[in-house]
Amino acid sequence: MLPLIIGGLLLLALIYGPSLWVRRVMARYRTPEDRYPGTGAEFAGHLLKRLQLDHVRVESTEQGDHYDPMEKVVRLSPANHDGKHLTAVTVAAHEVGHALQDAIGYQPLVWRTRLAVFAARAQRFGGFLLLAIPVLLILTRVPASAVMLLAAGLGSVGLAVLVHLITLPTEFDASFRRALPLLEAGYLKPEDEPAARRILTAAALTYVAAALMSVFNIWVWLRMLLR
Repeated sequence: MLPLIIGGLLLLALIYGPSLWVRRVMARYRTPEDRYPGTGAEFAGHLLKRLQLDHVRVESTEQGDHYDPMEKVVRLSPANHDGKHLTAVTVAAHEVGHALQDAIGYQPLVWRTRLAVFAARAQRFGGFLLLAIPVLLILTRVPASAVMLLAAGLGSVGLAVLVHLITLPTEFDASFRRALPLLEAGYLKPEDEPAARRILTAAALTYVAAALMSVFNIWVWLRMLLR
C-alpha cells in the first residue's frame, strides 16, 4: 500500500510540480509593483518599435501570455499587460522574442504554428470520438470498432502533447537568444538579471507543464472509458 501511495505522490509531483513552480516564480517577482517606469504593454510596444515590428499589436488577454503569429499580436495577461513589475517586463520581452522569431522566419516557430493549427482541429475531433465510444458500443456491440475509435481519439488528443514538446526549443530560443539580450541592453536593473533568467526559464517551461497536464487528461479519459 505504501509504495502505491508514494508512487501516486511522485506522479502528482511530476504532473503538477512544473506548473506550480512556474506560477510561483511569476508571482514572486510581481512585487514591488512599481519597480519599472512603464507597463509590460508599454515595454512590449517600445521593443517592437525598436525592432521595426510596427505591424505587431499588443493586447490584453485572459487566455495567458502568448504571441499569435497568425494575427501578429503580442497578448499579455492583465497582470503583465498593466503591471510595472519585473515579471511584466520580462514576460513582455519573451513574447516580443516570439514576434522577432516570426519576423525572421525562424523555422521551428513556423513548424510549431502549422502543427498547432492542425492539432487544435484534430483535438476537437478526437474529443468527439472519445465521447462517441460508449454510444457506439451500445449501438453496435462491436468492441473492435470502439478500439479503433479509441486509438484515433487518443492519437488526435495526444497531438497536444507533441505540440507542447516541439514548442520547448522555440520557447528557450525566445527567452535566451531573443528576450534576454534585449533586456540586458540597458533595460534591466543589474540586480534583477538572475531573477529575470528564472522568469524566462519559467516562461519557457510553461509548455512543459501544459504537456504534462495533457498527458494527465489522456490518462483520465482512459480511466473513464475503461471502467
